[in-house]
Amino acid sequence: MAAVVALQAAAAIYFFVDGVNDVLHAGSDMTTLEASLEALVALGLLAGVVLGVFAIRAAAREAHETERALDLARGALAEAIDLEFARWGLTASEADVALFALKGCTVEQIATMRASAQGTVRAQLSQVYAKAGVNSQAALMATIMEDLLPRRDSQ
Repeated sequence: MAAVVALQAAAAIYFFVDGVNDVLHAGSDMTTLEASLEALVALGLLAGVVLGVFAIRAAAREAHETERALDLARGALAEAIDLEFARWGLTASEADVALFALKGCTVEQIATMRASAQGTVRAQLSQVYAKAGVNSQAALMATIMEDLLPRRDSQ
């Protein structure tokens, strides 16, 4: 978008300078009409430049606000997960494995990322599931989501 605005600015400057030059060297009514049209085009392009700058600034501001809201949400999610892990009494290693499981990683992926044996990861996941009162990765995710999502009143 910035490139389009820059192109519009260059075109506006060109038409403005050309229009001023035509008016200064006008020899006929036709030249004056052409110069007037070029000036009108230059004004239109200039208006586009101004609106483009405002649009870019508004988009940048909105992107910044969205990123800030996402950062807050990420922090709140991490805090809620940490609280749940503490409530379940997970060790640091179990919490690490549980977090990878919540992200959808397989046992093999978790073992690779943690430089652990797959059997160790399976044992830690079993402990996580037992402490959380679930029996699968999907149930672990559902338990976390249940605590984070708003409850609907039964009607």
